[in-house]
Amino acid sequence: MEEKIVYFEKPGRKNTTEVIKLVLERAKLRDISRIVMASTRGNTAQSFLDAIEGKDIHLVVVPWQFSFKKDGGNPFPQELIKELQEKKHIVHFGTMLFHTDNLYGTNTPKALANILRVLGEGMKVCVEITMMACDGGCIKMGEKVIVVAGTGGGADTAVVATAASSTDVTSLRIHEIICKPIL
Repeated sequence: MEEKIVYFEKPGRKNTTEVIKLVLERAKLRDISRIVMASTRGNTAQSFLDAIEGKDIHLVVVPWQFSFKKDGGNPFPQELIKELQEKKHIVHFGTMLFHTDNLYGTNTPKALANILRVLGEGMKVCVEITMMACDGGCIKMGEKVIVVAGTGGGADTAVVATAASSTDVTSLRIHEIICKPIL
């Protein structure tokens, strides 16, 4: 089997439009109807929402957890949450698994995150939000999904993955890299 992987020369939001195009092409090719995506402030979620209008694609948007910043708030817009939910998409504010320093007295989450960062920040986030979405019941264990994340804003990384929960991380599989920054 031969498939194209797109490498971006630089990470960041300037790649979002191309990522959307590549993700929708791969979703159609692989008959995948669910996209799990990171979106902190809602811009990436809004771009995807606009792009999938009229398509049989369902979004699972994973913003930061509410307690991630000291003020306890969240920058994801409430009006966008409402719009996504009205269109039958899911917004999931789960625990950011790789930001649980000293979880149960270990640094395993931080170590795993640092290992995944060898492939790029977006790849780390793809693995993290897949488990978060599965833990939250937004996607099923073993479900094949496309996962989208970015580096510092926007989207620059996308993969085809089989979902697994954080309690069964060894079952999570990255089958295909659709795109990522060279870094």
